[in-house]
Amino acid sequence: MTNPHKIGYTFGILLGGFHLVWALLVMSGMAQAIYNFILWAHMIHIPITIGPFEMSAALTLIIITTAIGYIMGYIGALVWNRMHK
Repeated sequence: MTNPHKIGYTFGILLGGFHLVWALLVMSGMAQAIYNFILWAHMIHIPITIGPFEMSAALTLIIITTAIGYIMGYIGALVWNRMHK
């Protein structure tokens, strides 16, 4: 049996953490170069420009993705526990 809250916290921290790193990359100005590399490596040619850093957008992104990660982890743990009774 798993603890749904612990799994929820774990998934929330992971998903929110990834988006925190993305926000830091945008803030530092490195996001465009990384995004360009990813597109190049996948042989995709889409002209996309990463916009300027906005604190309110970054906080919204991090908070929402952390909450979604928690919910996904919590539900996943409930399903896991139900299937392994």
